[in-house]
Amino acid sequence: MPDRVMIGDCWWRGELGVKLENDPLAAFWMPFTANRAFKANPRLLASASGMHYTSSDGRQLLDGTAGLWCVNAGHCRAPIVEAIRKTAGELDFAPTFQLAHPLVFELATRVAALMPEGLDRIFFTNSGSESVDTALKIALAYHRARGEGTRTRLIGRERGYHGVGFGGISVGGIGNNRRQFGSLLTGVDHLPHTHDMANAFTHGRPTHGAHLADDLERIVALHGADTIAAVIVEPMAGSTGVLIPPIGYLERLREICTKHGIVLIFDEVITAFGRLGGATAAEVLGVTPDVITMAKGLTNAAVPMGAVAFSREIHDTVVESGPDGIELFHGYTYSGHPLAAAAGLATLDLYRDEGLFERAADLSGYWESAVHSLKGKRHVIDVRNLGIVAGIELEPRAGQVGKRAMELFHRCFDTGLLIRVTGDIIALSPPLILEKAHIDEMVGRIGDLLENVD
Repeated sequence: MPDRVMIGDCWWRGELGVKLENDPLAAFWMPFTANRAFKANPRLLASASGMHYTSSDGRQLLDGTAGLWCVNAGHCRAPIVEAIRKTAGELDFAPTFQLAHPLVFELATRVAALMPEGLDRIFFTNSGSESVDTALKIALAYHRARGEGTRTRLIGRERGYHGVGFGGISVGGIGNNRRQFGSLLTGVDHLPHTHDMANAFTHGRPTHGAHLADDLERIVALHGADTIAAVIVEPMAGSTGVLIPPIGYLERLREICTKHGIVLIFDEVITAFGRLGGATAAEVLGVTPDVITMAKGLTNAAVPMGAVAFSREIHDTVVESGPDGIELFHGYTYSGHPLAAAAGLATLDLYRDEGLFERAADLSGYWESAVHSLKGKRHVIDVRNLGIVAGIELEPRAGQVGKRAMELFHRCFDTGLLIRVTGDIIALSPPLILEKAHIDEMVGRIGDLLENVD
């Protein structure tokens, strides 16, 4: 009997009579997607170059989101493509358990050089979610190595997004993520988020809201500093709608964590590698944490990779206190994968050679003025910006949260612009190779389409 036979209008497989679906979209269970709605009207991307995608029906789309916050140097850049191709022909895989390869050490050294002073020990992962779980685990290991094993509590923040591992959703503050899966971690608490509509239409960082960091003192008083291992926050919360840190807020968190011996983790999966006009948000905002998580822009998204930068104190405490042999029982099969390391090195070369971090800083003023020109447009109730990021908040339809923004998302796609929406907030984060004309096109298109969205 042949492997597959057609009976009627359906395929059947082998002697077991397993029915196969004719729908080529059915097998892929898509992440963070309304699967039924998408598969009823799919929008497919076929290729990409520079600032643009090309859809499966041949239309160009200006990329207003750097893919998914990650393609900072633009799409299909030749030096990155060639580095991956060359490495794939020489070393397809090398384990980093008790062995290694030269590229991973070179990349770690290059990444360390971009971090704030003292954060020069790099652990490689494969995603932002893995970076967060790595940071949380090593914070716990650090306190145990110091003889403070009672420090097991982890503090996140409302409206925080830290990936989809159980550690990340436990310290995260997105209701749907936590509601569907719960939290496997006990001893987790949350700071209040910093979003306040009293700051609506602020250009850059708001002046009101630093006091919200003081809630950490309340949490310390409630649980005891000797129970708290780490605080994790995004310097700028991206996935929940571009929430900008108030002036003085991060500084205050740093002071309180230092005072009580708490590890401060900045989740910079979105903000690292140029998005705010510097190598890290820590650099741009002038606050140095103990740990920085990264991913996305590290390899320009050409090969999945994440990383965590640890202070030398954390690294040395864990490593030097361990017995002979393995000091940390943690890692991933693909930590420091050769192709990812090659892509990372080529990406860092592009950032340096084309001055993309500096370019983002130089364009940020023009970007700010352009996105704030949407104030007064139909449905717009706030505009927020920092670096080359913007959040444009729309008034929700009564009883239909997110519907208005999703309609705009579809209209933008159908007319040649890719945006991202979260709830009723449009999030823009284009590749850092953008020109002023691209900014004008994005903002103009959004403004025009809003006039025709109910």
